[in-house]
Amino acid sequence: MDAVTDAETTTSPLAFDPATRLHDPAWRGFASDNYAGVHPQVISAIAAANEGHQIAYGEDAYTAKLQEVVKGHFGDAAEAFPVFNGTGANVVGLQSMLPRWGAVVCTATAHIHTDENAAPERVGGLKLLTVETPDGKLTPELVDREAWGWGDEHRAQPLAVSITQTTELGTCYTPDEVRAIAEHAHAHGMTLHMDGARISNAAAYLGVPLAAFTSDAGVDVLSYGGTKNGLLYGEAVVVLNERASVGLTYLRKLDMQLSSKMRFVSAQLIALLGTDLWLESATHSNAMAQRLRAAVERMPGVTITRDTQSNAVFAIVPPGVADALRETFRFYDWNPATGEVRWMCAFDTTESDVDAFAAALEALLPR
Repeated sequence: MDAVTDAETTTSPLAFDPATRLHDPAWRGFASDNYAGVHPQVISAIAAANEGHQIAYGEDAYTAKLQEVVKGHFGDAAEAFPVFNGTGANVVGLQSMLPRWGAVVCTATAHIHTDENAAPERVGGLKLLTVETPDGKLTPELVDREAWGWGDEHRAQPLAVSITQTTELGTCYTPDEVRAIAEHAHAHGMTLHMDGARISNAAAYLGVPLAAFTSDAGVDVLSYGGTKNGLLYGEAVVVLNERASVGLTYLRKLDMQLSSKMRFVSAQLIALLGTDLWLESATHSNAMAQRLRAAVERMPGVTITRDTQSNAVFAIVPPGVADALRETFRFYDWNPATGEVRWMCAFDTTESDVDAFAAALEALLPR
């Protein structure tokens, strides 16, 4: 057998250096806050949790500490169940709130309806009852469009309401708006779930604590999102009302959301919620969205289509402009029929990133 040459060793896939960077770190996208990397403080928290051994499946010191941190934000009744991702948090959380015959009232633009590949229905076994809204937000009156038919064996029973904070259209529910929905739902014997994928951005925009529009406003179960605000991976189902949730301990495993090395999810959430990092990062991404809006709304041919209440800017641009701009900056169409696009900012978006994007857009606009 011939000896392996240096050249063969160099070109072998087994010789790849894991420290080799495969992307340009200077490149920025405006498609999703999921494009951003991991906050350095979160990386440090993962590294600190990596030393030695800890008990698996949540019996570790970090998951225990997370309970204290969560109670500090949401009250003594709060209990956190770390999971892998947002879809998993929504499915597990909603499953725990409903019997097999239960249905969920949500908006037609809700992430659980439009972007989770029907996981709540196919995996969770739930029926979604969707309502059209002008701004992505439900109201008691809009809930009533689908909250009916109790006792009718031919209809899935509407037993929960799910709202998203911030909404898929970038709008925020005020504490009073959440409270009105919660009281209305509870009066009908229904429970209230909140998909909090960008919950930190909502708190930053409203200038209120997380509890103000969750536990204090009557939310029963929360899907707390951290990935879009600087985590590597991981979210948490936070039970705020133990009477509204049954069997989460078993459902999390059944739905393949139980992490054996849970300490690494919990350590990230502690890094975010155990300090003001969650608020600082969300405040920054919101500010970058405001900067972007201010830069582009004065440009002829650009129409801002929705309120900017978080880290998202929605706009309509002339035909062909979006595709040309995407050659440099990636972002998504929101409504191809109207030319509406969505631009997202992240915790690591800089002023120069925004200014470069705005300049590139302006150069492409018809004069």
